Amino acid sequence: MHRTRFRALAFAGALLFPLSLAAARPRAQGDLLDRAVSAWAKVKTARATFEQTITNSLTGRTLTATGEYQQQRPGKLSVRFSQPANERIVADGSRLWLYLPSTTPGQVIRTSLKNGGSGTVDLTAQFLTAPRSRFTITEKGAAEVSGRKTHAYDLVPKQKDGVQFETATVWIDDADATIRQFEVTEPSGLVRRVRLTSFRPNAPVDASAFTFTVPEGVRIVDR
Repeated sequence: MHRTRFRALAFAGALLFPLSLAAARPRAQGDLLDRAVSAWAKVKTARATFEQTITNSLTGRTLTATGEYQQQRPGKLSVRFSQPANERIVADGSRLWLYLPSTTPGQVIRTSLKNGGSGTVDLTAQFLTAPRSRFTITEKGAAEVSGRKTHAYDLVPKQKDGVQFETATVWIDDADATIRQFEVTEPSGLVRRVRLTSFRPNAPVDASAFTFTVPEGVRIVDR
């Protein structure tokens, strides 16, 4: 489960990061995805809160997690879960730390971010880096997410190499071109939906958030 949480946020994935600096005037929806790509490139830091739901069709189980994150591009991410409590994901620029005692008690997983490692800690890049050349894109129409008017887009990778999902859907805000929600279906069949409950682009971040201190009695497992 540590990998499933990370890929949903890192997020980040999501991990998961909205894209706009200021409200934009309404435009035709045909260029909304292009506006999102352009706006995402301008985001250097972010602070947000999120809700994540993971559904396993094989077991019928649904798990929900909530928390907050800070991001400093490139390569730094801090995720603090409020539910499950006291769990953390930290990318310090060179290493990724996964401390998830509810699923891997007594240990923290440490992974190098060099040479690919566990992949990028900015999952938004997977959606918004040259999407028209990398995905088959289908517009899915209007939807409301957290009281915001959005349009949804289905993304199907044209090539499987280097992509951690089979299909994805992103919901982009009509007004400011932020990603308000995304959902991915992984090769294992897990379906993960991440909804942002608050977001501040280019907000001040805490440098200390990107440092992980190993709790006493917890062993490090390198992967």
